[in-house]
Amino acid sequence: MKKLMLLSIAIVGFLAGCHTVSGVGRDISSGGQAVSNASDHVRSEM
Repeated sequence: MKKLMLLSIAIVGFLAGCHTVSGVGRDISSGGQAVSNASDHVRSEM
C-alpha cells in the first residue's frame, strides 16, 4: 500500500510539473537526449 501511495504521489508530481501531455513528451525526449549525450561522452573517453 505504501509503494502504491508513493508511486501515485510521484506520478502526480511529475505530471504537475509538465502541465500538458506535450510537456510530458518533451520531458521524456529531454531525458533520452541526456542519456544519449552521457553515452557518447563515456564512449569517447574509452
